[in-house]
Amino acid sequence: MLFIGVLMGALDIAIVGPALPAIRATFGAGERDVSWIFSLYVLCNLIGTPLMAKLSDRYGRRPVYITAVVLFAAGSLLVALAPSFRVFLAGRSVQGFGAGGIFPVATAVIGDAFPPERRGGALGLIGAVFGIAFILGPLIGGLILPFGWQWLFLINLPVAALVIAMALQRLPAARRPEQPPFDWPGMAALAGHLVLLAYGINRIDTAHFAQSLRSHGVWPSLAAAALLGLSYIVIEQRARDPILRLRLYTSRQTIIAGILAVGAGAGQLGVVYLPSMAVAAFGVSNATASFLQLPLVIAVSVGSPFVGRMLDRYGSRAVVVPGALFFLGGMLMHGTTVSALPEFIIAGMLTGLGLAALVGAPVRYIMLNEAPPAERAAAQGLMTLNISIGQLVSSALLGALVASRGGGVPGYRSAFLFVAAIGMVLMVMATGLKNRAEEQATMTAEGGRRAT
Repeated sequence: MLFIGVLMGALDIAIVGPALPAIRATFGAGERDVSWIFSLYVLCNLIGTPLMAKLSDRYGRRPVYITAVVLFAAGSLLVALAPSFRVFLAGRSVQGFGAGGIFPVATAVIGDAFPPERRGGALGLIGAVFGIAFILGPLIGGLILPFGWQWLFLINLPVAALVIAMALQRLPAARRPEQPPFDWPGMAALAGHLVLLAYGINRIDTAHFAQSLRSHGVWPSLAAAALLGLSYIVIEQRARDPILRLRLYTSRQTIIAGILAVGAGAGQLGVVYLPSMAVAAFGVSNATASFLQLPLVIAVSVGSPFVGRMLDRYGSRAVVVPGALFFLGGMLMHGTTVSALPEFIIAGMLTGLGLAALVGAPVRYIMLNEAPPAERAAAQGLMTLNISIGQLVSSALLGALVASRGGGVPGYRSAFLFVAAIGMVLMVMATGLKNRAEEQATMTAEGGRRAT
């Protein structure tokens, strides 16, 4: 049930790509308008993640998870029936907001339902969903698109109904008995911070990075985002039940996990440039370049469950350090030595195996072990936010690097070398994680709390 729900949300990102020309033709939208199809989804996902995660900790997993799925389905229906592009974008916003609650709540349920020694395997399967989604998404889109792009979204309705029916039967509905006032000021400050940060970063002109930062469309948004971020910290220190408990970042383990999440999100954006690199370096078509990503995606899909099992057996340090080394090696190859398609494929596979050990299961595994049970969903939401912020910042920096070298192969190689440097930092940081014995001591202490 959790697998199906997460797959539904992940597919909706990958499945939209093939439908973009048809959507543009239906509404007469331009290139800049189409970018909002993804931007609004991401923005509302960023806001929905901490809110849904916190509500899940307060009111129980079942009602919040079902609410998230209902919102996602309602947004899908609104998109499919949209009479105008504005209504279409409104539907995408509702979809993104609902999807923001699906993944962190599903991860928190794993922490509630699985004993510590089996969490890694379960998280690995959930992490593999995203690799599967990027394989199946374009294929499903190509099969359904001849019947009308609307069916790409209408297909979510029966899937959502199935997930809701299963959730009503299998998810616990327990809630915390005492409920302090909800932290609406903190939620408002956090939402404003995220919206302004994402808006400011998206407005940066990567071809003229420094000049763009000084423009009226960028620096006021980033400055306001910084002020709201500071305001949020002050508000949360006074709140009785804050949206995201910053005190979760009081141990070495959680601080490193947060840094790993930001860095992994930043590194993940480097993969976006691989098809463009293939086109520029080897002269292949855009379609062929997309297929050349399949080895990377398959490596993520196969590697994620394997990483989960290794987490249960050997702990986070023993998994993340070599994973960062794989990622570093793959990106170094892309940035220096790749000159033929076989090398490109090998580098992609190394990168995919590294991503499997950096994005998804490991950082969430760490937070499940470190966060108290009453705050598991909020902790998972915090990890999701860190990954998203890393992606947002990296999108601007990498674009600026590519543009500064005039694009083409030199520009992409500069971007990959920058991402490789991030991989080096992550590998060094990961050496500070707890060893297996220390993690088992934490799990034993949690087992004692469960028994009492």
